[in-house]
Amino acid sequence: MRWAIGLLLLYAAAPFDPTDVARRSIGTTVNFEAVIPAMCYTKTDGVSNPCYVCHTVSRFPNAMDDAELQEEYAFSDFARDNRWSNLFVDRTKQIEAVSDEAILAWVREDNYEPLRRAMRDAPKDYGAWRPDLDFRAGFDDAGFARDGSGWRAFRYKPFPGTFFPAAGSTDDVMIRLPATLRASPAQARLNYALLEAAMATHPDHEMAMPTEPLDEAVARFDLNGDGRIGGTIRRIRRLPTHYVGTRVKIHRYVFPVGTAFLHTVRYLDPDEPSMIARRMKEVRYMVKTRWLDRWGFQKAYENEHEEKDEGRLPQFSGTPLTGVNSDFGWRFTAFIEDGQGRLRLQTEEEHRFCMGCHSTVGVTVDSTFSFARKVPGEWRYQSLVGLRDQPPAGGTEPEYLTYFRRVRGGDEFRGNTEFLRRFLPEGKLDEASVRRAAPGGDRDVRHLILPSRRRALRLNKAYRLLVGEQRFDLGRDTVLAPLQVHPAIREESTGLGETEHVFRDGQLWLGWK
Repeated sequence: MRWAIGLLLLYAAAPFDPTDVARRSIGTTVNFEAVIPAMCYTKTDGVSNPCYVCHTVSRFPNAMDDAELQEEYAFSDFARDNRWSNLFVDRTKQIEAVSDEAILAWVREDNYEPLRRAMRDAPKDYGAWRPDLDFRAGFDDAGFARDGSGWRAFRYKPFPGTFFPAAGSTDDVMIRLPATLRASPAQARLNYALLEAAMATHPDHEMAMPTEPLDEAVARFDLNGDGRIGGTIRRIRRLPTHYVGTRVKIHRYVFPVGTAFLHTVRYLDPDEPSMIARRMKEVRYMVKTRWLDRWGFQKAYENEHEEKDEGRLPQFSGTPLTGVNSDFGWRFTAFIEDGQGRLRLQTEEEHRFCMGCHSTVGVTVDSTFSFARKVPGEWRYQSLVGLRDQPPAGGTEPEYLTYFRRVRGGDEFRGNTEFLRRFLPEGKLDEASVRRAAPGGDRDVRHLILPSRRRALRLNKAYRLLVGEQRFDLGRDTVLAPLQVHPAIREESTGLGETEHVFRDGQLWLGWK
């Protein structure tokens, strides 16, 4: 007995290796189509179309042009069986057994800093990204991390659907340009502004990107188009050929090699203004490692189309220990909670979950979602406070209002019963209430996309149960009750083409006022 107790104590005192589970997973992938997210199995009933926000008419450098996927479940034979079986589990009784006090204590714990410390001592065979942002130090008034890591936070409008907090998670995004583009504070500010103008201006619109106050003399270029160089500017109307102080060319809608994004997915804290909790569900990182010219992008997308047409299963180079590579020049590393709530490196199969949305959908801008949706000229940590439901670029109707109309619900699965009761009583959308969050209204987007306190706590409890089960291979969506999804695809048609409920105007860019 003493021997057994000694072993337990030794095990408890052993240092935590966040890479261990991932290391043992290499070569054991079962679901090679984990790139297809759960929402792609949703039942549309011929009238609910959440597909248009991802599958749409593309713009360079994206050549996926996959709007037709709104009309058909164009899956490989392997993917026709829905392996996300967690979508069908009813955990109501288990949720009720968890107290509000216990789940609040859970979501308010910091599980990121222990990961950061543990990864400093990761085994030598680990060569991927090591978490290097100190969230405790925070960000300054310009969004720069105070720890000197080079990360910069920015505020953005959440992408419709899964990333509504009412679906179960909050999140934030930070960006970091390569060191050569941020050698001095003045250079860094200018180059971030140039990147924003190059990436977040709609291709068909005249450039007039608001900025923080910038010293135009440092750029040695007439950025605001007033006919002279110098002074403080607050808007970019013209782009130079290169980023300031470098030989790196500016390419519209293509990030420079070395650009990195850090994305944390979090629980809900109902007492925080935007419900962004301290505890993280996932930590996601991507870095641009390879330059693709126009031909390179075209070839990569042609390969994607050929794979789909021939029913071939997707393949990716790299491993969790080195980072997993897409065909579009990005390398991905991701962490997720283990059974005790500690963040661990994702398995080989779990990494595939990240790859689909950042590789094979028509709406992305150089494989990304958030930066094109950035609040113009504003650099600070994510907040929904004061954020309005702006229309898409070139549109007149609020973006979320349009989404709710087309989906006939508040999420891809129409599973948010709270939204249905509040905004879709008797099946008819209360547009007047939804418009209160539009520009000129008396509410912000929290009115539409934040859950009630009760729902937030239940969503947290449901996900905590998933963490305990450690079966993310069966799905990681936060589910309160079984959803309207196909357990298997028997008919290719979604029914949306027959009912003329297909839309080709999905885009990331917004019509900011």
